[in-house]
Amino acid sequence: MKIAAKPLDEKERLRALLAYEVLDTLPEQSLDDLTRIASHICQTPMALISLIDDSRQWFKSKQGLAAEETPRDYAFCAHAILSDEVMVVPDSAKDERFFDNPLVTGPPSVQFYAGAPLITSAGFRIGTLCVLDNVPREMAVTQVEALAALARLVVAQLDQRMQNMELRQYQAELSAAKLAAETA
Repeated sequence: MKIAAKPLDEKERLRALLAYEVLDTLPEQSLDDLTRIASHICQTPMALISLIDDSRQWFKSKQGLAAEETPRDYAFCAHAILSDEVMVVPDSAKDERFFDNPLVTGPPSVQFYAGAPLITSAGFRIGTLCVLDNVPREMAVTQVEALAALARLVVAQLDQRMQNMELRQYQAELSAAKLAAETA
């Protein structure tokens, strides 16, 4: 198993990920819908929104997989965030990076992987929208393009989520200032 190198901008990438305040949060329907659509379009039994922190990949959304996270060292997605392009692994048992990976040799027996990086507006790759299968397979160009488009929608949803949090914070501060002014 080949462990993915960390991106050169790892510290900044992690700061960008943490700014979303999304790690270890509850599922969200809008993101689950995108994961489900990715699974349907790519005709795979599994799809994930995987966020890569310092030591693990954590699944913000998942379709067809029970796990909540895996070690970063095992993560196909840790390799996928090293590029802006969709990473496709048609047969992981024949890929030198993954053939002896515990996620390939044991449950969930990942034999096929395709991951589109989640690229923030600042250019940081914080995770992936990925699809997986238990059998080797190819992926049509239209499916690769659709996966990349859905990954952009995931980032748009995360951006909207962050803006909503900032707005709520601003409203709370404004309410507190108004109350302080009224009682002064």
